[in-house]
Amino acid sequence: MKTTFFATAMATTLLAATGAAHGENLDILMSQVFPQDQATYIGYESVEREDIPTSATVERKYLIVDFRFEAAQPPVEQLQASVHKVCMTLLKDHDLIRQLSNSGYDMVAVAFDRRSQFDCL
Repeated sequence: MKTTFFATAMATTLLAATGAAHGENLDILMSQVFPQDQATYIGYESVEREDIPTSATVERKYLIVDFRFEAAQPPVEQLQASVHKVCMTLLKDHDLIRQLSNSGYDMVAVAFDRRSQFDCL
């Protein structure tokens, strides 16, 4: 699902909520997803959705992992494959998923530009 790219609050919220070791693990994991000449991991953001009431039973937080392509954005098929690669890397790290869930995150999205993001889980 493609949605609008929000937020500007980089990493500090997530690091405060989950501890520095968790943030370092996420950074290490994401920096190894793509070869250096394909896409560069630039960080992650913790976003709190203001459109969900605080009394709702669903979590209001989600995480955006942010990458930039070295060259121009690839064709749609390659972009989808890149999103899949990031999502599968996250899903395979069961400890990380558990930590994110325990910290109140119910969704992770991938961004390759400042205009759009793609939901993973």
